[in-house]
Amino acid sequence: MALKITRPQGTEDITPENISKWYTVEQVARDTAKCFGFHEMRIPTFESTDLFLRSVGETTDVVQKEMYTVKAKETEFTLRPEGTAGTIRSMLQNGMLNAALPQKVFYILSCFRHERPQAGRLREFHQFGVEMAGSADAAADAEIISLAKSILDRIGLKNIQLYINSIGCPTCRANYHKALRAYFAAYEDDLCDTCKSRLEKNPMRILDCKSPICSKIAADAPIILDYLCDECSEHFQTLQSHLKALQIDFTINPKIVRGLDYYTKTVFEFVTTEIGAQGTVCGGGRYDGLIGQLGGADTPALGFAMGLERLLLTMQQQGCNFLETPPCDLYIAPMDAEALPKAMQLAQAVRESGYQAEYDLMHRGLKAQMKYANKIHATYVLVLGGNELEQQSAKLKQMETGEQIAIPLDDRFAEAFDNIAISHMFQNTLQEEA
Repeated sequence: MALKITRPQGTEDITPENISKWYTVEQVARDTAKCFGFHEMRIPTFESTDLFLRSVGETTDVVQKEMYTVKAKETEFTLRPEGTAGTIRSMLQNGMLNAALPQKVFYILSCFRHERPQAGRLREFHQFGVEMAGSADAAADAEIISLAKSILDRIGLKNIQLYINSIGCPTCRANYHKALRAYFAAYEDDLCDTCKSRLEKNPMRILDCKSPICSKIAADAPIILDYLCDECSEHFQTLQSHLKALQIDFTINPKIVRGLDYYTKTVFEFVTTEIGAQGTVCGGGRYDGLIGQLGGADTPALGFAMGLERLLLTMQQQGCNFLETPPCDLYIAPMDAEALPKAMQLAQAVRESGYQAEYDLMHRGLKAQMKYANKIHATYVLVLGGNELEQQSAKLKQMETGEQIAIPLDDRFAEAFDNIAISHMFQNTLQEEA
C-alpha cells in the first residue's frame, strides 16, 4: 500500500484558487511601501544561529522554545524566526549603512517557529516587514506607524486598534528592571519555571508570558512609563504629537513590551479582536542598539512586521475585497490533430502581446473543449478546423455575449485580437459607468 504523505503540522498549502488573495495583500503592501520611499530586498532563509541569539535574546520564547536549528557536519544554522535580524545583518554586510541615510527597505518572506498551531499562528508563516536605519527622530517612528496604518487602510481593514508604548533606553530600563525584580520576587514561587529564570536575566520578559498565572501576577506590576528618563519621555511625547498631527488614533498600553529583546523606546501593535486570541496583525518599534550589537557603528533603527496569514484571516472575517484570478483571455479549440500546430502558433502570438491563451492538450472532442473553456472562464473561444485553416479566417466567439467576430489567422491575428479585446474592455467600462 502506498504511503500517504501529508504536509507537516503548522504549515499550509497556498493553492491557485487562493493565490489571488495573497497577491492582493502583497501588491498593496509593496505599492504602499514604495510610496513611502522603501525599496525591496531579499535575504537568506537561514542564518547563523548566533545572529538570533545576539539579537532576538536568549531569554525570549523564540530562542528558548521555538527556533528550528539545523546542524550540517560542523556548521549550525537556524531557519529565520523573524526578518529584522537578517535584514540588519545584510545591510551591514553589504555596506548599505555607508550610503545616504536613512536606509529604508521592505521584504516579504517566510519565517519558522516551532509553536502550537492555531488560528493565525503557524510554524511556517509569512511576513511583510520594513526596516529604517539612520534616524533617531520621533518623526521616523510616526512615519513607520503611518506606513503600517496606510497598508491596513488600503486593504480595507476596519476596527483595528493601535496601541503604543515606550520601553525606554538601557539607562532608564535598568531602574525599571530593579523595580520589576523587587515586585516579582514576592511571587517567585508562583511563577512558571521559564519566568523564574527570567527574573534575574530579563524580568521584562515576564510581562509577555502567556501563562495565566504569570499574566495575572504581571497585571499589577510597575509600568515602564513611570521610569522613563527625560530623553525617552520627551521622545514618547513627541511621537504622540506627531500621531495626532497625522490624525492617527492610538491608545497607550504600558504593558506592551513585544516578544524580542532588541526593542528600545517606541513599541507598537495594531490589534483586532476578530481572529481569536492571536489578534496582533502588525507589531514593531525602535531598536536603536541592534546595529551596534551586530558589529556596526551605533545607528538608530526601527521597523515593523505584519503577519500575512493573520491579515488574510481578518480580511476574510470582514468581507474585504480581493483581486480576482485573471480569466483565460483566449481558448483555442483545435478540432483535429492537423489544426493543433496552428493553435499552438496563434496562442504563442497572443501570449507575446501579454494575453493568457490556452489550447487543448488532452485530445478532447469539441463539446468537451467548450465545457473546459467555460470552467476556466475563457473570455474568447476560437474553433479551428479544416475550413478555418483553408480560408485563413475563423470566428472568435465572445463567451459572455455569444457574439462572433471574424478574425484572420495570418500574421495579422495578434493585432486583430488585441483590437477586439481592447474594444470589448472599453464597451464594458462604458456599460458599468452608465
